[in-house]
Amino acid sequence: MNTRQLLLRNRIIVILTIIIFSCCALRAQTANPNQYKYVFTVAKDGSGEFRYIQDAIDAMRVYPLMPITLYIKNGVYNEKIELPATNTDVRFIGESADSTIITFNDYSGRGKLTTFTSYTAKISGNRFVAENITFANSAGPVGQAVALFVDADRAVFRNCRFLGNQDTIFTGGETARQLFVGCYIEGTTDFIFGPATALFRECTIHCKANSYITAASTTAGKAFGYVFMDCKITAAPDVSAVYLGRPWRSYAQTAFLRCELPACIVAKGWNNWGNPANEQTVFYAEYSNTGPGSSMDGRPSWIRRLTNKQAAGFTQQQIFTLTSDDKWFETSSIQGFIWPAKSK
Repeated sequence: MNTRQLLLRNRIIVILTIIIFSCCALRAQTANPNQYKYVFTVAKDGSGEFRYIQDAIDAMRVYPLMPITLYIKNGVYNEKIELPATNTDVRFIGESADSTIITFNDYSGRGKLTTFTSYTAKISGNRFVAENITFANSAGPVGQAVALFVDADRAVFRNCRFLGNQDTIFTGGETARQLFVGCYIEGTTDFIFGPATALFRECTIHCKANSYITAASTTAGKAFGYVFMDCKITAAPDVSAVYLGRPWRSYAQTAFLRCELPACIVAKGWNNWGNPANEQTVFYAEYSNTGPGSSMDGRPSWIRRLTNKQAAGFTQQQIFTLTSDDKWFETSSIQGFIWPAKSK
């Protein structure tokens, strides 16, 4: 074997060795979930692995091979947290809803903050679950101040509390699906708002001011927007005029089924946000509600009164089944570049 052949052989051996080691490393990374940590604990008193929730999130493997659980001990966690989209399949378990509190005091207009950056907690990782936790924005009645910004798909909140004033919960993600079960949600204006499909089951919705409960921004063509099932609407003693909802965008969808509505719900029930054209596009519906605010006598004609058959279609399975959109991938006509741009 001459020198050239020997060098070629050695080079091939080196390349094969690198490939084998790389494959082994990749296999170890993806096929051996036991080498990663999947249970974390946070305690403000120092008895856990972390004192801050964000530190625990930062320590988690992204796109985990098994679901991750974060146990959060009772305490007031004064921090702004974010669970990025890369942190999927994470579960937060609080010790108790009343005493496991995540709170911060940002609000729109504070420095460069906007409504959508004023959150206390932002949850973007899909298949997120939270139980027994309070999410609060303590900024007070200063305008938009979000306690929870959730744009994760298939997110579930059980036995949680959401405390704030204007814009308490932003349900982001136009194709996201979110479930709230047995939760307490309070606020003043539009305190449940956004484009996601969200189901609220057996929740208490507490109105702190004369204003609007929901401001859905459902996209056109979706089967469902907001659905409130078997919920109880309550109000502060001085509250006398509350609307069930108004449309942030023209195809807003909101339905209240078998809910208890207090006397402070105005006779009209709903508001068109100053645009009569919205009355032709929104889907606002009620079915079998009870309480002094449930009378349909004063509701305008554009509010749907669901029949028994229609109400039967409002099941959890139906609400969270995605509808197919077979047009989005079709190539539209190419528009040429024009400079300077001219308005039509």
